[in-house]
Amino acid sequence: MSEKPIKRYLFASDFDQTLSFNDSGYVLSEMLGIPIADFERKAKGMAGLNLVQQGAELAYLLLHDPEFHGRVRREHLHEVGKRIRLKENIELLYSILDRGIEGYHFDFYVLSAAPVEVIRSALEGIVPADHIFGTEFNYHSSGEIDTIVRATAGYGKVAALDQLQGDLQIGPDHIVYMGDGSSDIHVMLHVHVRDGFTIAVSETRHVAQIADRTVLSNNALAMLAPILEKIVGWQRPRIREFFESYGLLIQEWERARTDWLTLRPVIAESSSAAHAD
Repeated sequence: MSEKPIKRYLFASDFDQTLSFNDSGYVLSEMLGIPIADFERKAKGMAGLNLVQQGAELAYLLLHDPEFHGRVRREHLHEVGKRIRLKENIELLYSILDRGIEGYHFDFYVLSAAPVEVIRSALEGIVPADHIFGTEFNYHSSGEIDTIVRATAGYGKVAALDQLQGDLQIGPDHIVYMGDGSSDIHVMLHVHVRDGFTIAVSETRHVAQIADRTVLSNNALAMLAPILEKIVGWQRPRIREFFESYGLLIQEWERARTDWLTLRPVIAESSSAAHAD
């Protein structure tokens, strides 16, 4: 008998607070001695004005804000990557997906609005540099940031994902996307409407409502659970055995659906209005 053909999937993941515990902007602000509260205020202000694509607030500050612009060089972004705390077992997750699971192969890519230098520095030796897409800048000869080349935020993530899909010649229903925040909404909707599979790693309201599954864990390998269940088709006992083969015990596995409700009192019509009807 001939072997079954390998089913190829594209596995794309956000970076900040998806593969890491930290936000690049917070780490950079701390390194420069800029109060975190100031960074939060500026980023939230831009988000509220819809001045830039969701997730691209840091890129805008690096280009235009006097506290950042002129002070940040490529080596600073590289250092930020070294300071970011990563979730456990990203390297093992990449290795498993790359080797394949029972005829399923997953090409692992990172799509993030964070500066590409930050992500590549943080994931050096874990994920190949050419599998990482982030915000790219041009630099002056002095090393200062000059202009932005590309921002992988909002629809920028959709464009990067479509480019990868075309390059890898993978069908839209063979895409898995994992993210945590508002900058992932556009790409999650894009994947969802084309029958792909989406995983949220936070209970952020708008993201959790869109995602097919939500997985909360400090270990990146936990993101395999819904993939093994939904795509590979394994039952829970086999998934538990799989994790145990890597020396990991699933101590807790709670699945719950979150219903978001806002209730308000019914305003009764006045008696005069009722008589008028």
